[in-house]
Amino acid sequence: MSFGSIATWRMAHDGIVESLNSLEKGGTAGDAVESTIKVVEAYPYYKSVGYGGLPNIEGILQMDAAFMCGDTFKIGAVAGIEDVMHPISVARQLSHDKFNSFLVGEGATKYAMLNGFERRNMLTERAKKMWENRLAEMAEHNLSPYDGHDTIGVVSLDSHGSMSAGTSSSGLFMKKPGRVGDSPLSGSGFYVDSDVGGAAATGLGEDLMKGILSYEIVRKMEEGLSPQEACDQTVYPFHDKLTKRYGKAGAFSLVAMNNKGEWGVATNVEFTFSVGNDSEEAAIFIANMGENHTTVIEPITQEWLDAYEKRIKAPIK
Repeated sequence: MSFGSIATWRMAHDGIVESLNSLEKGGTAGDAVESTIKVVEAYPYYKSVGYGGLPNIEGILQMDAAFMCGDTFKIGAVAGIEDVMHPISVARQLSHDKFNSFLVGEGATKYAMLNGFERRNMLTERAKKMWENRLAEMAEHNLSPYDGHDTIGVVSLDSHGSMSAGTSSSGLFMKKPGRVGDSPLSGSGFYVDSDVGGAAATGLGEDLMKGILSYEIVRKMEEGLSPQEACDQTVYPFHDKLTKRYGKAGAFSLVAMNNKGEWGVATNVEFTFSVGNDSEEAAIFIANMGENHTTVIEPITQEWLDAYEKRIKAPIK
């Protein structure tokens, strides 16, 4: 039986490598999704997820996460949770509850505290300094406050034929308190059906949630399209439609994997992702929108990786 994992952004790669090692040994898709995301949530240099994530306009880090089991369709989610090390783990536990499986704000944080999840001040000094710098730039140059919406979204398939999906994000930098994007919303930020496949999204949540794109990709795969065909035929027509009707389309990218371990991506911006399965080692690729509703996918270069590491770890003045 095939196995595999795919995730949004280069930041997911170390977690994907670990998850594939686990899947190769018979590990579960649910554990693969959770462990991949936890690696990202704990890394202080990723400014859009977990510890080190950038705060809202009041300097408070509020995080969103979701987990879905493709066997049972159980979903758990949190939005606006604070001071919790691993929101994805809270979301996964909530997925086992028939009622109250999506908690927000104070309710989500209190649930995590009462159920023994690791508590931590998730706002690093580095992130705080970036917030202070942005406040000063806004005051001096009248700049738009908003920046950054790079959700980690993961889809995994295990050798038992089960699939899971999950997301985690600190959301839009400088967002208003209580703002929630697409990441914890079923069908928009993620969707998975073990009989078919799964998809996950990253980008501007306010635009992604207009299209329910993750569900639509899974629906197209159920009709017989390959993951790449499903991504291309979902993302680009919606990009065109949104541009025509709304006047513009924010950045969005989606990844997908079917129940055979085959994968696909589509994006309207430059987008990196990590993927591997039982026949392909984990690797990082870069994708761009091509001509005629197609996606151009290329292996990442060492030069790009070196520049990326230098950029994310550059000192903040």
